[in-house]
Amino acid sequence: MKNILLFLIFFVLNISCKEEKKEITTISEKVPMNILFIAVDDLRPELNFYGASQIKSPNLDELANTSTVFQRAYCNIPVCGASRASLLTGLRPTRHRFLDFKTKKDDEVPNIVSLPMTFKQNGFTTISNGKIYHHANDDNKAWDEIWQPDGNIRDYLTTENIQLNLDEDAIRGYPYEMAEVSDSSYFDGRIANKGIEDLRKLKNKKQAFFLALGFMKPHLPFNAPAKYWDMYDSQAIKLPDNYIQPESTPSVAYHNSGELRAYYGVPKEGDLSNEMALKMLHGYYACVSYVDAQIGRVLDELKNLGLDKNTIIVLWGDHGYNLGDHKMWCKHSTFSSSMRTPLVVKVPGLTKGEITQEITEYIDIYPTLCELAGIKNPSHVEGESFVSLLKSEKRNKNYAISKYNNAVALITDEYVYSEWTKDDGIPYARMLFDAKNDPLELYNLAEKEDYQEIVNTLSKQLHANWGNNFLEPLSKSQTKN
Repeated sequence: MKNILLFLIFFVLNISCKEEKKEITTISEKVPMNILFIAVDDLRPELNFYGASQIKSPNLDELANTSTVFQRAYCNIPVCGASRASLLTGLRPTRHRFLDFKTKKDDEVPNIVSLPMTFKQNGFTTISNGKIYHHANDDNKAWDEIWQPDGNIRDYLTTENIQLNLDEDAIRGYPYEMAEVSDSSYFDGRIANKGIEDLRKLKNKKQAFFLALGFMKPHLPFNAPAKYWDMYDSQAIKLPDNYIQPESTPSVAYHNSGELRAYYGVPKEGDLSNEMALKMLHGYYACVSYVDAQIGRVLDELKNLGLDKNTIIVLWGDHGYNLGDHKMWCKHSTFSSSMRTPLVVKVPGLTKGEITQEITEYIDIYPTLCELAGIKNPSHVEGESFVSLLKSEKRNKNYAISKYNNAVALITDEYVYSEWTKDDGIPYARMLFDAKNDPLELYNLAEKEDYQEIVNTLSKQLHANWGNNFLEPLSKSQTKN
């Protein structure tokens, strides 16, 4: 009797394990999985599912509850055009490739098969709405359709800002705008409208889709309908705790926030007044709430159409963002505030609101989506799939590398290490922060005698993993990929 009982227990457990395994490993064998690929320009991971935040983003919070949230995801270069080209090609930036916002995939790596092209070649309908690549016509053969809203890129609606933006002496209007308008008056409302229209059209097609939606806020200028500004009490908004530039940090690590200085009313040098700095935070928060509402509309329609059951959702910001961190604004540095990004991945039947502390970098997204869709990963891709993390398992890789200008950073479990090099690869400045004990990155340990062995070890690890062609001119690296 005892033996029969043991056999029955073993039999039931074996069946249960097989069923669980089948649910996880046959994602690509069920109804073809669609991809909803949501990019949000300049979105930093200051959201409630990343820790207590003043920002109100109920729709993103709800998405996180059914997704895997990556607490330590990092872009490979904290500037728009280059970051997007790197992510969409699966290639690391180098000293001579993917450098700034002007980067075009077609100019620098024209023969590389991009992420959307891989899906198109495998039978997916591919649509790019809004800002996916920095340049709308970049990699245009990868898309069945490319659409962007018409209008001036700064999308001003108030008379004052429109006039300032046309004034040759002012270049641009104010870096923010609060207008009594509907959601669809600004670009992101119209991008959401287009995404909803596309979902309705794609619903009845037998062909799987790769639908990309690139929302433009909270990028400067911080323009949003007044009701989203009204969601916040301006008196409750405070400057960040690291609103300081410690002398122990090399001066080369700081920048003058040039992207912001181009706007009307912003001083060309020196600190912003506290009043303006707090206004900037208020505007950023309002823009995040505005874009959250637009994403919510798209996700509601996805569910209403029943497409949520077979659509993988990837939500990402193209890089981090400084909101007064180290008295800087925008991105363009190797502080974590510039490099660390929001990354949320929902896979029907697999993700259930997990949070992972494992380190991921954006070149890992390309091979991950290929694996989830059952598509062969192109040989040029330098990242590694993180599907194992979606299954709450471990993976061997647990580091990220990011660069900006002469600075290159290695992110590990314990440290964030940066070094500045020229074409010879020899460091001329260094920065080391204890990731766990100094998250605000105020105490540079790189020149401390007790940390020299750690610095040397991290430097070797950085050089070993920054890519075989990192120091080579673009013409040579192009021929190798």
